[in-house]
Amino acid sequence: MSADADEPEPAPDPEPAPDTRPDPDAAGRRWRARRPAEVPEGRIPAVPGRWSATGAGVAPTAAPGDGITLDGEPFAGGALLGADEGPPARSRIAAGDVRLVVIRREGARAVRVFDPAARPRTDFAGIGTSPYDAAFAAAGRLRAYPEGRTVQVENPDGRARGLGPGGEPGFDSGGGTHRLHVAVDEGDGSRWAVLGDATGGRSRSRFRFLKPGTPAADGSIAVDSGRLPLPPCAFADHFVRPFPPSGNTRPFELPGGERRLKAALAPAD
Repeated sequence: MSADADEPEPAPDPEPAPDTRPDPDAAGRRWRARRPAEVPEGRIPAVPGRWSATGAGVAPTAAPGDGITLDGEPFAGGALLGADEGPPARSRIAAGDVRLVVIRREGARAVRVFDPAARPRTDFAGIGTSPYDAAFAAAGRLRAYPEGRTVQVENPDGRARGLGPGGEPGFDSGGGTHRLHVAVDEGDGSRWAVLGDATGGRSRSRFRFLKPGTPAADGSIAVDSGRLPLPPCAFADHFVRPFPPSGNTRPFELPGGERRLKAALAPAD
């Protein structure tokens, strides 16, 4: 027997303590794996049924108890809908009093929800409007542009989009001659313009619309700056309209037309 046979065996190295620090990579993988279950696929908030967009339209799917109607009749199962062409009250699909309007914008499809019980509607206090003065109305003559002309115009969402101007009506007002760029409504061929003025949004909306209608055969057109409606984006954020193109911001105040929503006016007004 060797001389060191009775010596104790050396103790094994201790097991390393488990690493309890969080693993960012593993946590990120778990987060990505559970995200699909957290997202309500095909749902529109506060609207029954399931909704998806295809290349051909919007495809709703409803169960019998969802309370959805299509063309005025109870709807269950699936359908494929193109864009609604009329006003919200004539949309093809609804859920009770809520009208669901299918739209197509810039190649994308969406559903707008018009709810008569929504807070912006129930709290609506009206529109602040200046007294009408016949002196705001002027006779103009339209100088048409060649077809296909477009200009890039900034929009409130930060994007520039092409606007198809349909000409320039020239008219006399306030002792001077003025011209505006007007666009053509694709629906009825009437002219419309986006206008700004010297107030820059301090006492009125940052921009408003002018709708002189359709020119006569000889190019004559009525320009009435006493009827300047607010743009749709003044009432709801999901509407996007262009800012005034170059030349459509007047260097003086346009006192006529709609000013702002009454809820946005100062108490002194």
